Amino acid sequence: MGGASLSVVIPVYNAEPNLPALVGQLVPALEALAPRFEVILVDDGSRDRSWEIMRRLSEEDARVRAIRLGRNYGQHNALLCGIREAQNDVVVTMDDDLQHPVSELPALLAKIAEGYDVVYGYPRREQHGFFRDLASRMTKVVLKKAMGAATARHVSAFRAFRTRLRNSFETYRIPFVSIDLLLTWATSNFAAIAVEHAPRRAGASNYTVRKLVQHAFNLMTGFSTLPLQVASLAGFLCTLFGIGVLAYVLVRTLLVGSPVQGFPFLASIIAIFSGAQLFAMGIFGEYLARMHFRTMDRPAYMVLESSRSPARDLVGADG
Repeated sequence: MGGASLSVVIPVYNAEPNLPALVGQLVPALEALAPRFEVILVDDGSRDRSWEIMRRLSEEDARVRAIRLGRNYGQHNALLCGIREAQNDVVVTMDDDLQHPVSELPALLAKIAEGYDVVYGYPRREQHGFFRDLASRMTKVVLKKAMGAATARHVSAFRAFRTRLRNSFETYRIPFVSIDLLLTWATSNFAAIAVEHAPRRAGASNYTVRKLVQHAFNLMTGFSTLPLQVASLAGFLCTLFGIGVLAYVLVRTLLVGSPVQGFPFLASIIAIFSGAQLFAMGIFGEYLARMHFRTMDRPAYMVLESSRSPARDLVGADG
């Protein structure tokens, strides 16, 4: 990309078998792509020997940086930490499972060179199960609503963007993080290209259906007013339904001379209205909970140790 320097940020979680091969493939590829680069590995509370391997890799090559978080905060929180540590012109984010081939990096960087601020590399063929793909699509629908961009349907963990974009979320202080939505605070200049994704070599994906659904819910309540709009619509529809029932009862009473009979009918009407009220209250409660977490000033991550600054405790700004 015209000689731009690169920072590759990789969140790591229980990736002990993959790390040597990942760095071994990445460093030679970056040497051919950029005059200056760094690889930032962020250990997101791994329970295996990932941190020991990361430390060894950083000692063998000064261009590899290892950062260890205090516990498992989540992929996007770990990414936020690494992005804030990046020192070069363009940031590239990748997974730790070797499914993002380094051979596809030139394609992403070439698209950045065309003038785009953010470029996603989405897989030509999805390799997950039915329910995982369904949950992933649901998340992307939520992203599209929150991002207001058609590119949301191609959002991927394999992305490249200009480092200066992070200035727009420098003071972001909420523990619920979505890197993709934070990038929309700085630009609407997105692009996406189809790339090959390699089969997973070892282990299983940490993004389960439950986590994807939870992530989608956090996106809705943390970055969008869609749930409030849905609650308002549900209340409006229930009000119309109630007016319709009232009109039916009045008309029947005037024409037939007797009110509508039956306890089940009355009970169902009460259940509908009670359910709508409780649903709306639950939505309001989710937004209040996020306000509560924000007032707690809870950090998005805490750096426990870094290969460049051992035994130094750093608290990241809430993400």
